[in-house]
Amino acid sequence: MPSILITGANRGLGLEFTRQYLKDGWDVIATCRNPGTATALNELGALGGTLSVHEMAVDDDASVAALSASLSDQAIDVLLNNAGVMGPRLKFGELDSQEWMDVLRTNIVAPLKVAESFVGNVARGDQKKIATVSSKMGSMTDNTSGGSYIYRSSKAGVNAAMRSLAIELEPQGIAAVILHPGWVRTDMGGPNGLIDAPESVSGMRAVIDSLDTGMSGRFWNYDGTEIPW
Repeated sequence: MPSILITGANRGLGLEFTRQYLKDGWDVIATCRNPGTATALNELGALGGTLSVHEMAVDDDASVAALSASLSDQAIDVLLNNAGVMGPRLKFGELDSQEWMDVLRTNIVAPLKVAESFVGNVARGDQKKIATVSSKMGSMTDNTSGGSYIYRSSKAGVNAAMRSLAIELEPQGIAAVILHPGWVRTDMGGPNGLIDAPESVSGMRAVIDSLDTGMSGRFWNYDGTEIPW
């Protein structure tokens, strides 16, 4: 069966990704900070497929390295960088440098470090795909309202990093894309979102399913349309 590693799998989009892939019979390697308290995640093991839940804090290099070492011989078809944070919504004049750096570490550095740590596993997989959940709030073209300095800059940063990664990995036949999930009704997106998690995840999965190196390094909406940078 195909395999996928999902970061931030204990809630929101990560939990829904895990649910859908398990229902389709995938081998899901689900990661989160505290597996022991991830009740909803652990209960998904009854759905089908094969679920293994592992501790990994994406913003902790030692934690990432530990899981990478324990899975060193395992092939992974799809690596899904889902974990991320919104951070504080501070306005110009209120910005806090340390809070900004914390968000940048989680949203930019961590996905690239996870990719760096597990790229060997992906290379051994049949599908050879890396997908990173970003946001069109990182698009320069889409930014017509300003504000959201911390979150926008973190998503623009991860988009740039994954674009470079896609170019670097193309000779190995590994495709890497950036995904916009839409404005989803989750803990992060809030109750006023336009779509629910199942619709968002189904759409992003369709993009991942169709992914090849010709689509690599590009920015895709959950509905399959391309988003300008």
